[in-house]
Amino acid sequence: MNSAAHENHTILIAEDEAMLRIVAVETLKDDGFTVYEAGDGVSALEILRGHPEIELLISDIKMPRLGGYELAQGALEMRPDLKVLFMTGYSTEKPPAFVRERSIHTLQKPFNVIQLSHTAKSMLGAAPA
Repeated sequence: MNSAAHENHTILIAEDEAMLRIVAVETLKDDGFTVYEAGDGVSALEILRGHPEIELLISDIKMPRLGGYELAQGALEMRPDLKVLFMTGYSTEKPPAFVRERSIHTLQKPFNVIQLSHTAKSMLGAAPA
């Protein structure tokens, strides 16, 4: 695997389900990305404030304290250039207008690590490893 292709890209994963978060973080780190992690939306916003190098927010939609839509809205107000990828097991919920107006991607749970890695690389314009 050529991890050097992604070493300049930084991702934040906000996911309250610990096992899914760990797998996602390790997968993306193995691909050479720098990855920060948060167990809820409030923590994710704090991390975003302190790390302007983060280019992609990967977030669950349903989380305690601050859900993914609210997190993304706050994050995009701070950083309009931030790319957002939602992970969700809820396919029937209609996303808010700001999601529909932007080209925000969604991965439907369950997904595999190859799908996650490919989507992150594609969104960041990173060459496949």
